[in-house]
Amino acid sequence: MTEIQKKAEDCEAFWQKIQEEALLAVKQDAVLHTLVHQVLAYETPVESLAAILANRLANEAFDASCLQDLFTQSLRHIPEIDCILSRDVEAVYLRDCACRYFLQPWLFFKGFHAIQTARIMHHLFHAGSVNLAYWLQNRASLVFGVDIHPASILGRGVMFDHATGIVIGETAVIDDDVSIMQAVTLGGTGKESGDRHPKIRRGALISVGAKILGNIVIGEGAMVSAGSVVLKEVAAHTTVAGIPAKPVGKPRQDKPALFMDHTLK
Repeated sequence: MTEIQKKAEDCEAFWQKIQEEALLAVKQDAVLHTLVHQVLAYETPVESLAAILANRLANEAFDASCLQDLFTQSLRHIPEIDCILSRDVEAVYLRDCACRYFLQPWLFFKGFHAIQTARIMHHLFHAGSVNLAYWLQNRASLVFGVDIHPASILGRGVMFDHATGIVIGETAVIDDDVSIMQAVTLGGTGKESGDRHPKIRRGALISVGAKILGNIVIGEGAMVSAGSVVLKEVAAHTTVAGIPAKPVGKPRQDKPALFMDHTLK
């Protein structure tokens, strides 16, 4: 597998592919009409995604119509959002062997939905709607089982596989093309303030149940093995394992996140 450099036409093509898959899905199973309508009723991916997330997150405080307007406007303020969405959908499609269509993460996968909600939260947080961003963090945590602070930074082509139990702290940074498994924590080490959360560099793979604590860097193309507790920085292209985590080898690929290979050389 080689890294795909996204072009403008690619960003448009992914939405056409999702619409084509939606048409096929409703032909195969007419009962999906209402669900697939959230794709086919909209001309742009932003409008469709806003509707999907609004329907998932609406409650007695904010109905779906209110949230849909808010999400649409927020997503439109994110630079190159179509290309970001394309990269994120493609990340799931290429890395998750259970994903056979682009339509699946778009409609069903809570890891993808949690990431896109986090992008909206981040925009709101920095646009001055701090309390609204915190409400959305809380609501997304209840619905998706993923707790992401609105100030944290997520790159493109990020995938949360299964996603349940992922916690990401305020000053955490996740670079492009990172894969994170369920029950992972990117947390602090106590009550210190300021920059206190991990930085996950490009192509890194964080395996099931890993706990990464403190303002430390997980280097480019590194891998944190399942169940590890990481308290020190991890060098690029290094695999760590254990409690506390220690170097145990190297990933089999330069960017293990793209291959989801949890074994060692």
